[in-house]
Amino acid sequence: MPRGYFITFEGLDGSGKTTQLRRLAATLTEQGHTVVSLRQPGGTALGDRLRSVLLDSRSEAALGTISPIAELTLMFADRAQAIAEIIAPALAAGHIVLCDRFTDSSEAYQGGGRQLGSERILAMHAAVCDDLQPDLTLLLLPPLDASLHRARRRNHRSIQSQGTDENRFERESDEFYSRIYAKYQEIAAREPQRVVSIEGNDSIEEIQRYIHRIVAERIPPAPSAPATSMLEA
Repeated sequence: MPRGYFITFEGLDGSGKTTQLRRLAATLTEQGHTVVSLRQPGGTALGDRLRSVLLDSRSEAALGTISPIAELTLMFADRAQAIAEIIAPALAAGHIVLCDRFTDSSEAYQGGGRQLGSERILAMHAAVCDDLQPDLTLLLLPPLDASLHRARRRNHRSIQSQGTDENRFERESDEFYSRIYAKYQEIAAREPQRVVSIEGNDSIEEIQRYIHRIVAERIPPAPSAPATSMLEA
């Protein structure tokens, strides 16, 4: 059976990547593809536990300050489990895997934001993830200020409505996020065949049409695909 296709979505929180992943998953499913979607950190029982430690702003009150290296190691523990439990089996079965964040996030957030550098992250990826690379990465980079505003407003609503607090990273300084943004741009420039950078502040629908056009050019129709074209979705 042919190997499946691995697509990752990257960008700052508030960039719209999760919305676009869900829309693409729905369209691909309608067209007859088998789609497996997950987020990082999370997606497995272990990953969900790690997510609560890594993203909850109350973690450090309970555990103490999480060092950048410890943070990076936990991110890769989550990723290794997701590969073993979800990603690798799905690809082996010929499915399309859509992942909300992958190693580019570690390079941007820990390599850039925490200033650990790219070399350490890429070496860990090769060792822990057997250097598994996405076939396509969709990098959403709207203006930095707009992304941060949306992310912080969304987390505030989540705290009020659901009691969940995944605001640990959003408390960081604007300089921290400027380094992340620059690192994402660096990754896109370094790997133009894999990474498609979508910058600007277009509407959700405009970005969706662009993403679906890119994906339609790379993924053949499903054997039992209905007549509807992805470009019409």
